[in-house]
Amino acid sequence: MIILSKNDYKKMLDHAKKESPIEACGLLAGIVDGEKKFVKEVRLLTNIDRSPEHFSMDPKEQFEALKHFRENKFVLIGNFHSHPQSPARPSEEDKRLAFDSKLSYLILSLMEKENPVLKSFIIEDGNSYEEDILIED
Repeated sequence: MIILSKNDYKKMLDHAKKESPIEACGLLAGIVDGEKKFVKEVRLLTNIDRSPEHFSMDPKEQFEALKHFRENKFVLIGNFHSHPQSPARPSEEDKRLAFDSKLSYLILSLMEKENPVLKSFIIEDGNSYEEDILIED
């Protein structure tokens, strides 16, 4: 289960809306306690592909974010990206690129502008499994 603050959710949503129709992206880090993943920091990154259909995080920004997380004793929980015009579910490309990972893969769909949808997935053996998200104050 991903536990995310309302402020971090708003930060992700604002970034996705600002970047639309290009996919926004970023990394999430925090503390893992058993099955619970507490997000303590969301780092917004640049999609260097500038594409509405896929994303590539800026490698320099990724490196700096990972260094910062390590210095603050946070573990990488996963990444997020937006789907400006498609549902919040992993594409076949997402599944191929994510391969087997213990990291969470969050997708924020803006397909219905008034009702954005955030979902989290774990991807193993080319299959995706939805993971619960709790957004709290």
